[in-house]
Amino acid sequence: MANVRVEPADRSWTTTKVVAVIVAILTAGYMLPWAIAAVRDVPHWSVFWVNLLLGWTIIGWIIALIMSLRQQRLVVEG
Repeated sequence: MANVRVEPADRSWTTTKVVAVIVAILTAGYMLPWAIAAVRDVPHWSVFWVNLLLGWTIIGWIIALIMSLRQQRLVVEG
């Protein structure tokens, strides 16, 4: 029997694959301040909006990161 190979009609370039991985990592990094705020139980919706709307600027992203690292809410029972 003859060897038969099946290949996709359009092979994606390695460059495309590398760029796709880099974009995925950057996207996760872009929303990192919001994820930190949600995990730490600080008011995270304000961090979300600042990050989403102003995070594309370096200053906006840093402000969102600082907001996510602020003190957590304390609940006193007793």
